[in-house]
Amino acid sequence: MPLWKYSDSSYVVKAVNEGWLESWKMKGWKKVKNPDLWQRFLAVYSRHRVSFHWLKGHAGHPENERCDRLAVAAGAGAFEAGKVLPDDAGYLDSVASSADGGILL
Repeated sequence: MPLWKYSDSSYVVKAVNEGWLESWKMKGWKKVKNPDLWQRFLAVYSRHRVSFHWLKGHAGHPENERCDRLAVAAGAGAFEAGKVLPDDAGYLDSVASSADGGILL
């Protein structure tokens, strides 16, 4: 029986369901946002049967609303405590390696 994963990120759902993830891997993760995170995801995802489903964010879905509140609280809590959330090394590397210093799409 597969695990059902719901997300309000069409980017994430399409990356898995429409084969983008496998294509990125075959192309060596070139011009992909957060390749380090996608590689970590793929290492776990490939060991399980997971079915991804999109749902509209901020539309009253109880679990999605709860996830949003937790994410906002985690960010706010870190800020209020004077802490800085850890840098996303993959993002920083991609910006540093891009010709114009912008985000690689």
